[in-house]
Amino acid sequence: MVISSCHSQSEKKDYTLFLQGVIAKRNDFKRLYVNADVSAKDSILTEARAYLINTISNDIFPYWYGTKWDFNGTTRTPQQGKIACGYFVTNILEDVGFKIPRVKWAQSASEVFIKKLAPNNIKRFSNRPIAEIENYLLTTGDGLYVVGLDIHVGFIIVKNKSIKFVHSNYYKPEIGVMKEDINSKNPFKDSNYRIIGKLMSDEMVIRWINNTAYDE
Repeated sequence: MVISSCHSQSEKKDYTLFLQGVIAKRNDFKRLYVNADVSAKDSILTEARAYLINTISNDIFPYWYGTKWDFNGTTRTPQQGKIACGYFVTNILEDVGFKIPRVKWAQSASEVFIKKLAPNNIKRFSNRPIAEIENYLLTTGDGLYVVGLDIHVGFIIVKNKSIKFVHSNYYKPEIGVMKEDINSKNPFKDSNYRIIGKLMSDEMVIRWINNTAYDE
């Protein structure tokens, strides 16, 4: 089942203006974090992590739903032009303020950047049934994940025992970016290889707060 945004684009703030608000929020977190003691820093990281996951899942993704897929798609603007799967992933991360080599990562094998984003939170599956992967995700817990497949990449949202795959879908290029069940007819289910990294570790959130760059 394809799930799209519940609000029309006209009801939303301009995407660029929305992203400016995200960066302003990051700056607020940085001011708090720099001046906090150890225990307060932990609380700030927890709040920043929740903010990032909620903002990406509930705000950023819906802007992009319906943006058409193309193998060479590189648009930076939702609903305008077309977007390839790798560029969709790296656009989102850069748009919310992660300092990444967006183009290089978009053009690389997904495993390259998954290992950089989630070095200590990675699981690989080869020729495993979807039920085993669902169990892993539910056990690992709520959050935002990035998944690399045989020839594809996207995000996974786990929340309240629900698992959704968010990606620029080459199976349905005229729809493109969508959110759907991982067990539906899609590249996630059909792939033989899957590498899954859970995003927003403390290290990743600290990098976001401090605007620390990832190397290539």
